[in-house]
Amino acid sequence: MTAATTVWLKNPLGIHTGAEADAAGGIVVRGAEIVELVARGGTPEHAIDETFDASRHVVIPGLINTHHHFYQTLTRAWTPVVSAELFPWLQGLYGVWAGLTPRDLELATTAALAELLLSGCTTAADHHYLFPSGLEAGIDVQVDVVRRLGMRATLTRGSMSLGQADGGLPPQSTVQDADTILADSERLVGAYHERGDGAFVQIGLAPCSPFSVTTEVMRETAELAERLDVRLHTHLAETLDEEDFCRERFGLRTVDYLESVGWLGDRTWLAHGIHFDDDEIGRLGAAGTSVAHCATSNMRLASGIARAVELEERGVHVGLGVDGSASNDGSNMIQEVRQALYLQRLRYGAASVTPERALGWATAGSARALGRPDLGVLAPGRQADLAMFTLDDLRFSGSHDPVAALLLCGAERADRVMVGGTWRVVDGAIVGLDLEQLIAHHSEAARQLLARHG
Repeated sequence: MTAATTVWLKNPLGIHTGAEADAAGGIVVRGAEIVELVARGGTPEHAIDETFDASRHVVIPGLINTHHHFYQTLTRAWTPVVSAELFPWLQGLYGVWAGLTPRDLELATTAALAELLLSGCTTAADHHYLFPSGLEAGIDVQVDVVRRLGMRATLTRGSMSLGQADGGLPPQSTVQDADTILADSERLVGAYHERGDGAFVQIGLAPCSPFSVTTEVMRETAELAERLDVRLHTHLAETLDEEDFCRERFGLRTVDYLESVGWLGDRTWLAHGIHFDDDEIGRLGAAGTSVAHCATSNMRLASGIARAVELEERGVHVGLGVDGSASNDGSNMIQEVRQALYLQRLRYGAASVTPERALGWATAGSARALGRPDLGVLAPGRQADLAMFTLDDLRFSGSHDPVAALLLCGAERADRVMVGGTWRVVDGAIVGLDLEQLIAHHSEAARQLLARHG
């Protein structure tokens, strides 16, 4: 067996480790792990095989996206829903999405992951809940794409079982029965879920939302997740319409409903989490539940502003998510950090929400939300997942704090990205991916999807 190569990423222009240690002299990577942080002016204690001059680069932990819908890259900026809020937006798009094919999902997933990777993201969670006829193996398709790109992903087996005929929001062609949902969930965990440090593919269980899944499926999914020891994910408290739906259908507020079906615990991370009251924030924190803050989507759909600082201070793990590319119209994670920084400053002021805090949500906070103690911080023993940005563009000219400049000056694209000690982005390009061909095929698939819809 060949010994792992030891690489020194030497003297970065700037670095955010997410930890207190001095790493101004760089990072030492051996194989898939970080083995040493080098202080300013220091040299590594480890024997070095290769040295990479990082003096042009700002280094941060690989960004971790905790909420997405990869398939939605095919319906960005669709005219009928450009100015719609959540419920009418969903009702307008459900019929389009019902026509997804396996090839559509493959291209959509590739496009979403490629865009994320180029923006410095190394781990992404996807919430896929659409399984119309012919797309029953949707998660299997996504696993293949993740492995091809060499990223990490938490792929969630989503579900919808409450159709329009039973008082739900989605059309009947997009819902499945409970037995089908639970059987496929168990199959996917058995087939693909990797455990322990360094895992590349993990499977979570993710009923879509209270307005698209029956109480029985919510409860039985929680029981299955407990038995299989995997994580739980759903949308919750995204809009006031959802709050009204829960009150009318269940006689409960959203967090009360969550608790009633066995979801209020540290296995769960929730998308959005905007409309919680003070008591509910405390209950979520005490339970160890996590929240994926999706700033851009929340602004795009006029859903509200999550109480991210209060959630974090009460013990909730706060991560960031770009959300679907039909409610964000992009999958750029470094831009999402900037949006979260600015949106949360509107609520809490500039002093309370620093660039470092926002980066912390997108790295260590997101890692905690996904149950990944091996990710999110640049420290010895953690996985060597990192993103490196240059500040050579005009937008950065005249900037002084390299880490703050990534957000304040609007970084868009990483120059290099490493996942598990392997370069996946080099000189701003994804290794082994023909981006022009992907764009051509993906764009054609998007046109055909709308043509089939009529």
